[in-house]
Amino acid sequence: MHELGLAHGIVELVQTAAEAEGVAKVAVVHVQVGRLAGVEAGALLFSFEIAAEGTRVAGARLHITDVPVAIWCAACNAERELAGVNRFRCPVCETPSGDIRRGKELEVTSIEVEQ
Repeated sequence: MHELGLAHGIVELVQTAAEAEGVAKVAVVHVQVGRLAGVEAGALLFSFEIAAEGTRVAGARLHITDVPVAIWCAACNAERELAGVNRFRCPVCETPSGDIRRGKELEVTSIEVEQ
């Protein structure tokens, strides 16, 4: 389960930011996870609780925002969101594309702290 390693990385990043800002307790961690990131949300949530134990992130809620896959269609000259992850063709004109613009990310976007 590589989600445990990812969760440890998220906690370490948030812990470092909280320490730098003098924050005693983190309440919520917001992350964006692309559908192509290879991350199982349920496993990440479970792993986050384990990774956060004993840190100022312990007890914080992990809020995951799903990021759909988007490709660039050269024929349409536009970014197109895909309905799934199995077919990399423009949903408008059917042109194949491997130019992925969104959907691979795994990033912490913000944290909420307790005052």
